[in-house]
Amino acid sequence: MKRKTDVAGEAHSEGGLAFHPLQQFEVHPLFGEGPIHWYTITNSTLWLVIAALAVVGVFVLGSKGRNLIPTRMQSVGEMAYDFVHNMVVDVAGEDGAKYFPMVMTLFLTIAFSNMLGLLPGSFAPTSHIAVTAVLGFGVFFFVTLLGFWKHGLHFLGLFWMKDSPAVLRPIIAVIELISYFVRPVSHSIRLAGNVMAGHAVMKVFAAFAPMILISGIGVLVTPVSVLAITAIYALEVLVAFIQAYVFTILTCVYLKDALHPGH
Repeated sequence: MKRKTDVAGEAHSEGGLAFHPLQQFEVHPLFGEGPIHWYTITNSTLWLVIAALAVVGVFVLGSKGRNLIPTRMQSVGEMAYDFVHNMVVDVAGEDGAKYFPMVMTLFLTIAFSNMLGLLPGSFAPTSHIAVTAVLGFGVFFFVTLLGFWKHGLHFLGLFWMKDSPAVLRPIIAVIELISYFVRPVSHSIRLAGNVMAGHAVMKVFAAFAPMILISGIGVLVTPVSVLAITAIYALEVLVAFIQAYVFTILTCVYLKDALHPGH
C-alpha cells in the first residue's frame, strides 16, 4: 500500500491537484501504439462491440426460450420492443412501422453504449462526436433519400408553408431549409455533449475524493465528493436512457416528415 506522502505527491502537480477530466475520452489503439487509422481497433471499437454483444445477449440468448411466463431478460426485451414500436407508430404513423428495425437498432446501440459507459474503467463511445455524427448524418441521409424516393420533388413541399401569407413563404422556406440541414448537427452534438458532460463532472468530483489523505480540509471535502458522485451517477443512469430516447424520437419525427411531408 502506498504511503500517505506518496499519494499526496501524486495528487499534487505544479502546486495543485492533478486531474484531467477529459483524459477518459482519449481514443487509443488496443494493440501497439502509433497513429490511429480507420481500420485501427481502439478502445472505442471494443466497447461498441461489447454493446452489440450485450444486445445479442438480451434479445437473442435471453429471449430464445419465448416462454409464456417471460424470464427477466425476456421481459426486458419485450418491454424495449413494445416501447420503441409504439413510439414509431405514434410518431411516424402505421406506415412507419416497416422502418421499426432501423429505429430499434439505433435505440439499442445508443442505450447500451451509454449504460455500459457508466461501468468503472469502461469507455463511452457515444461521448465522441465521430460516433454520434455517423448516427446523426446516417439518419439525415436516410430520411432525405426516403422522402425523395417516395414523393419526388413533392418532398420539397416540406419547406413550403402553403397556409402562411404569400409574402412570408419564401422567408419561412429559407428558415425551414436551414433548420433542416442543422438537424444532423444538433442530433449528434446533443448526444455526445450530454454524455461527455456527465462523465467529466463525475471525474471532477472523483478527483476531490482523496483529499482526506492530503490535508485536514479533506475531512469535509471527501464526504461531500462521495455524495456528489453518487447523486450524479444516479442522474447519469437516467440521462443514458433519456438521451437514447431523445435521439430515437427525433429520428421518428424526421421519418414522419419523409413519409408525410404535407403534414
